[in-house]
Amino acid sequence: MSILFGIFAVLHFVGWAIVLGGYFASLKGGPLNKGVFHGAATAALAGILMVGVAEMGGMWEGDEGPSMVKIGIKLVIAVIIAVLAFVGVRQGDKISPALKHSIGGLTLVNIIVAVFV
Repeated sequence: MSILFGIFAVLHFVGWAIVLGGYFASLKGGPLNKGVFHGAATAALAGILMVGVAEMGGMWEGDEGPSMVKIGIKLVIAVIIAVLAFVGVRQGDKISPALKHSIGGLTLVNIIVAVFV
């Protein structure tokens, strides 16, 4: 189970890297890259699968494991990012800067929650 958990962790990190990279690439102007939505969806799904594998495999039985409140907060933020990215990709060139910055800011918040909370 630990190998499967590791695979999902890598997919989770790669998904967030795609979101953050796509956000930074769109700062010069133009539409939001379609990869931003796909990265957010991948990261959210991989995160859910990580928690499921860890729970099923008993990886957190010895210690208390991560807080489910923290995981819930990260999931809600991830879903919001995915929805905003979907809307932003659909808007094309007409995307507002506020929407772009919301995606980038929430991605950074999600990373900060993961590391410091």
